[in-house]
Amino acid sequence: MELSALTDEIRRNVAAALKEDIGDGDVTAALIPASQNANARVITREDCVVCGTAWVNEVFRQLDPDVQIEWHVKDGDQVKADNLLYTLSGSARSLLTGERAALNFLQLLSGTATACQSYARLVSHTPVQILDTRKTIPGLRLAQKYAVSQGGCHNHRIGLYDAYLIKENHIAACGGIAQAIQQAQTNQPGKAVEVEVESMDEFQQALDAGADIVMLDNFDNDMLRKAVALNQQHHHPAKLEASGNVNQTTLVPIAETGVDYISIGALTKDCKAVDLSMRLTMAS
Repeated sequence: MELSALTDEIRRNVAAALKEDIGDGDVTAALIPASQNANARVITREDCVVCGTAWVNEVFRQLDPDVQIEWHVKDGDQVKADNLLYTLSGSARSLLTGERAALNFLQLLSGTATACQSYARLVSHTPVQILDTRKTIPGLRLAQKYAVSQGGCHNHRIGLYDAYLIKENHIAACGGIAQAIQQAQTNQPGKAVEVEVESMDEFQQALDAGADIVMLDNFDNDMLRKAVALNQQHHHPAKLEASGNVNQTTLVPIAETGVDYISIGALTKDCKAVDLSMRLTMAS
C-alpha cells in the first residue's frame, strides 16, 4: 500500500474523525482566548515503529492551516521510548482541539506497524511473507494496510473486489471446488483465484482445478509440509498460504514448513495503540 495512493482516503478519514470529535464546536478550547498561541511537543512513551504522519498533518490542515508542524521522525522509523516525534506551534485552541484526533491516528497506526514488525522479525530467516486480512477497523482499512507495510509485512486482498477467496460456503453453493474455480476464471480471467481448503483431499482438488493460491486452513505442521511437497511435484503448483491459529509462538514452525504466505488477522484486529503524550506550553 503506497501513501501516494491514499490522499483522498486520508482526507476522508480525518474529516470523519474531526466531525465526530468536534461536533458543533470545542466548548473547552473556547475557554482560551482566541489570540493565545502555544507550542506543543509530542513524544512516545514506548518503543514503536512510527506510522501515521500524513494523518496528523491532515488533521491540522483541515482544522487550522496556520498551525506549524515539525517532524523529527518519518513513517517506518523505529523509535525508542521518550523520543520526540513532532512539535507544533500555532493557536492554542487549534492545538488542543486537534490533539486527540491526531494522536488517535498516530497511536493506532504506529501500534499496527509495531505489531507487524515484531511478527516480521521472527521469520526474517525464511522467505515467507506475512499477510494481513480484512479484519480491520471499519473505515480505516486502507490506513491499517498502509501501516502493515510500514511494519515489514504485506497486504492480502484489499476487499471483496480485487481477488477471489473461495471458502467453504462458496464451494457448497457452486457445487464443488473445481466448479467454483472454473466459474471464477470464466467470470474474471485476470483476477487471482484463491481457495480455502480444510483437508488434503480438498487441497488436491484445488491444485488439480488450477487455483492460483491455496489457503491451508488450520493444517498442522506435518500437513503443511506434506502440502508443500505435493505442491512442488504438481504440474501446476500454486502459492500456499497458511492460516488459522497463528500467533508468535506458532509462527516460526509454520514458516519453516516452506509455505509462501502466512495470514494473521491479529496484525490489524488485535493491535495495541502506542502510548503517546502531548505537552503544551503557552507562547508569550
